[in-house]
Amino acid sequence: MQSSKKVNKQIFIQKHLPHNFLAEKMVLNCLLISKESIELTLQTLSVEAFYFKNHQEIYQAIIFMYNNKLSIDIVTLITFLQDNGILEKIGGIKVLIELISQVPNLVYFEEYVRLIKDKFLRRKLIKLGYEIINSGYITNISLENILNDFENKLFYLGAEIKTQKIFTSAELLNNVFLELKEKSLNPSLGGLASGFYDLDLLTQGFQKSDLIIIAGRPSMGKTALGLNIALNVIRESKLPVLFFSLEMSKEQIMYRLLSIEANINQSRLKSGKLYHNDWVKLNKIIKIMSKLPFFLDDTADLSIQDIQSKIKTILFEQTQIGLIIIDYLQLMQNSKSKMENRVQELSMITRGLKNLARQFNIPIITLSQLSRSVETRVDKKPILSDLRESGSIEQDADLVLMLYKSKDLLLKQNEIQDYYLTELILAKQRNGPTGSIKLKFDQKKTKFFNFDLQ
Repeated sequence: MQSSKKVNKQIFIQKHLPHNFLAEKMVLNCLLISKESIELTLQTLSVEAFYFKNHQEIYQAIIFMYNNKLSIDIVTLITFLQDNGILEKIGGIKVLIELISQVPNLVYFEEYVRLIKDKFLRRKLIKLGYEIINSGYITNISLENILNDFENKLFYLGAEIKTQKIFTSAELLNNVFLELKEKSLNPSLGGLASGFYDLDLLTQGFQKSDLIIIAGRPSMGKTALGLNIALNVIRESKLPVLFFSLEMSKEQIMYRLLSIEANINQSRLKSGKLYHNDWVKLNKIIKIMSKLPFFLDDTADLSIQDIQSKIKTILFEQTQIGLIIIDYLQLMQNSKSKMENRVQELSMITRGLKNLARQFNIPIITLSQLSRSVETRVDKKPILSDLRESGSIEQDADLVLMLYKSKDLLLKQNEIQDYYLTELILAKQRNGPTGSIKLKFDQKKTKFFNFDLQ
């Protein structure tokens, strides 16, 4: 019985990994007759993408010659390989003669490249599978770390698969034209409506794959604004919203949502000092809110991989997510390792969040703290450099919004209700104008309103 298992294992090991010999020959042949082919291949295929060692050597030689602006054809390639002692290593001139014996059709060049990339990624997947099996026997590393590591590797492998197609300008322009035509027939915002019309006028809504930062000092209303936007997006788009609360518990968040929707003072709601009319409103609101596609996670110390995994879980159930909100950036952790340089660590986190937004084609809003330096200035309105431990936050973000609420700007509504005038500063917008808008903020109910002069 043991010998049978051993034989089966040997057969499995000896089985050839996925490859396409003919496609590799065709691509190498194309590189010898077309400079444009080299430029396209360099963007898509690494040396390891070729399965056969002699093909790897030939491809590496062509890359070197191209980067050093040497002319490339069969004669110059043979000379280069011979001068560098590589010719015999690849099997001699007969291998190169055999290589050019079949004339490739440049029309199918991209398909040849796609075939090679497909086999290469399959080999990487098989290698990852073996690593997973071997890691199962390692007991001195936590299972959580092992799973996070492999989930990260699968993430990047998935990203490689999605980016393997090379688009021509004709294809891209055609797609843009069709999109413009659709917009002209159905005029609307290009992205998700925030529910605040002055903000939507500046941004045209939150765009897919954008990373949006909402920054402010403590007690400026960052969490409140995030929750207000979440509810507005659900109402307008009917799409699910996923809210990650790293600071407040899920119960605290739900109290805030009830206060916003039922229009009940938050302190009365928490203390239970409710009137008969409050109970009527609460019963009605709870029935409505229980049907909303609002998903809440209050796990502390989340990493990019944790968020990625949870997004996939929701997508498996819902098939689509409209918006992701994270409260807040400085409480996130880098899953790979704890770094001494927190600025560098946060830079890796913001880059990871931007990659997530692109991978899932979903706008991600991340709340962020501002540094204390803003309090030392005469003009306390925040600017981009006030982003705490900023690193590459400014660089990675497509949109940076900053909350500024002056305690002196109290708008009296009536004897029992008042609002703070809050300025929402659009400090950066990658694809649009900057500026600022005014909002009204009811601090007792943590509710934002559009500003009007009435």
